[in-house]
Amino acid sequence: MERFGVKSAPSRNRSKTALYVTPQDRVSEFGSELHEDGGKLFCTSCNVVLNHVRKSAINDHLKSKTHTKRKAEFEEQNVRKKQRTLTASLQCNSAAQTEKSSVIQDFVKMCLEANIPLEKADHPSVRAFLSRHVKNGSSIPKSEQLRKAYLPDGYDNENQLINTEDR
Repeated sequence: MERFGVKSAPSRNRSKTALYVTPQDRVSEFGSELHEDGGKLFCTSCNVVLNHVRKSAINDHLKSKTHTKRKAEFEEQNVRKKQRTLTASLQCNSAAQTEKSSVIQDFVKMCLEANIPLEKADHPSVRAFLSRHVKNGSSIPKSEQLRKAYLPDGYDNENQLINTEDR
């Protein structure tokens, strides 16, 4: 049949999914009702994951009673919370987290340079002083965690400084 220029009828088993549609495409199509994070499409008011490939699934969700009910509740609230994926939440490094790490490393460095044993950080009066007078001072962990987590970093940093000064 092909040599006569007649094409065969298309197969009925063909999928009706949009192959090259991304969650971001659906966000731009539906506006503020949806948001994308980590390659997933979320309904902003319901905080549920939607199938971004099938437009009918999104339309069905937006017409559902539960969505209209949650949308009304969502609009009444002043706080707009958007659900995020776990990987995006874990990758977020806020200024407070980096500042906390900096305070802890500076504290360990100060103790090492002044020959103060890290066990002194466990004393109740030292703890009270740190939490009262040092910004993020209450986030300094106990001596055991300081030794395990932060002392090796300080040791490696000092070794690198010494090696660069010797050259």
